[in-house]
Amino acid sequence: MGWSCVVARAVALFLMLSRASALTSDIFAAGKSDKEILDNLLKNSRYDKRLLPPVDDPEFCCGLTSPNDSLAQNNVGLPSLRPRSHNRGVLTVNVSVLLLSLASPDESSLKYEVEFLLQQQWYDPRLRYSNQSHYDFLNAIHHHEDIWLPDTYFIMHGDFKDPIIPMHFALRIYRNGTINYLMRRHLILSCQGRLNIFPFDDPLCSFALESISYEQSAITYVWKNDEDTLRKSPSLTTLNAYLIQNQTIPCPIKASWRGNYSCLKVDLIFTRDRSFYFTTVFIPGIILVTSSFITFWLEWNAVPARVMIGVTTMLNFFTTSNGFRSTLPVVSNLTAMNVWDGVCMCFIYASLLEFVCVNYVGRKRPLHNVVYRPGENPVTQRLPAVLSRIGIILASPLGDKKRESTGAAELVSCTACTGPGACTHTANNGGVAEPCFVQVRKKEPPHPIRVAKTIDVIARITFPTAYAVFLIFFFIHYKAFS
Repeated sequence: MGWSCVVARAVALFLMLSRASALTSDIFAAGKSDKEILDNLLKNSRYDKRLLPPVDDPEFCCGLTSPNDSLAQNNVGLPSLRPRSHNRGVLTVNVSVLLLSLASPDESSLKYEVEFLLQQQWYDPRLRYSNQSHYDFLNAIHHHEDIWLPDTYFIMHGDFKDPIIPMHFALRIYRNGTINYLMRRHLILSCQGRLNIFPFDDPLCSFALESISYEQSAITYVWKNDEDTLRKSPSLTTLNAYLIQNQTIPCPIKASWRGNYSCLKVDLIFTRDRSFYFTTVFIPGIILVTSSFITFWLEWNAVPARVMIGVTTMLNFFTTSNGFRSTLPVVSNLTAMNVWDGVCMCFIYASLLEFVCVNYVGRKRPLHNVVYRPGENPVTQRLPAVLSRIGIILASPLGDKKRESTGAAELVSCTACTGPGACTHTANNGGVAEPCFVQVRKKEPPHPIRVAKTIDVIARITFPTAYAVFLIFFFIHYKAFS
C-alpha cells in the first residue's frame, strides 16, 4: 500500500513537470509572436512591475525554466549587459545620449533648444526568454505600461518642448534579459552666461539625470562605456547654436536636500556668433561715431551742416541701440553693451558740444580791435622775432659770469634811438649801453576766430585718438577676439 502511494506521487510529479516543460516550450516556440511571448512573460502571477529587477539572483526566472545564458550571449547583435556595480542589491542603469539638433531661437537670451536620444539599458532576469524563439529581441513598445522602467527625472533644465508620446520612444527586450529603453527628448535649456561681458560670453547649459524615488543604494546611473563626451548624430543640425565643448560627468555635488541619489550631468558650452554682433552693432556704431567727427573739418560758422551731422548721428545711434537692447535680458549690473552705448554716445555728444563752443568763441567781439587776417599764420609771424632773440643771446659776451649763470640776457625796452635800427638800451645791472636790434612790444590777444579754428584743429587729433584708444581697450578687455 505504501509503495503504491509513492509510485502514484512520482507519476503525478512527472506528469506535472512534463506538462510545465511542454507549456514552457510552447510559450517560446518559433511560431509564437513577440506579443504572445510578452503576454506570457508579463503575467501578474510571475511578474510585478512594482518591484525592482532581482539583481542579487541572476538565475531567478520566476518559475520558468532558465534559458541557457551562454547560448544567448553568442547571438549576433545581442548586447551583453550585467550589473557593473559590485554592490549587491544595486541595479545599474547604463545611460548614453545622442545629440540630434541644436537651436537658439533668440541669440540674445540664455535659452537653447537641444534635441537628443536618451538610451537606458539595464538587466532584468525575469524577462529572459528561451532561444527557441526566432526573435533576437522583443518589441515591447505596446507593453511599456506593464514593465518596470526607471523613473528617470531631468533636473537643472528649462522645460520640455514636446510631451513624450509612443512614437518618441522604443522599448526592446533581448533574450538574456537586457532591456533597451530609448526615448527622444526635446529640452529648452535655461543656460548660465556672463551677461557682464555679453555678447562675448560662452553660455554654459547643463542638465542632469537622476531617479526621483530610488536612492543610490537601490539604483546607480553610469555612463555607457565610460563616455566623457556626447555622441553626435551624423545629421546633426544647428540653428544659431554653436557648440564648442561638451562633457558627461557624474554630478559633482549631491542633492543633499533630497538625499543620496545617483546622478549624471551633461554640460554643453556654447559660443555666440560674434561676427553677427560686429556687423549689426559694433561696426554701425563705429561708423556713426566717426561720422560725428566730420564736423571738425567743416568751417566754424557752417551752422546748418554741423548741426545736422551732430543731431542725425545722435538720433541714429539712439535708434540702433534701443532696437538691439530691447531684445536683451534685463539685468542690474554693468554690462559690456552698457559701456559701449554710453561711451559712444558721450563721443557723439562731445562732438556736438565742441561745435557749440567753437561757434560761441568765434562770434565773440575781438579785444583791442584786433583784425583777423584769414591768410595769416601765427607761427610764421612770430618766427622772425624768435630767431632775432636767439641771435642776441648767442652774441652776448661769453665771459660774463652773470650771463652764464642766468643763461640769457635780461632785455629791457630800448631807451635811445638815433635812427632806424640804431637803438640802444641799458641793462638793469648798470652795465654799458648795448645796441638793441629788436624792439619788444606787447603781445596782442588772438582773434576769436583764430581761437575757434585752433579748437577745431585740436579736436581733429584728440577725438579720433581717444576713440581709437577706447576701441582697443574695449575689445581687449572683453576678449572680443578670443
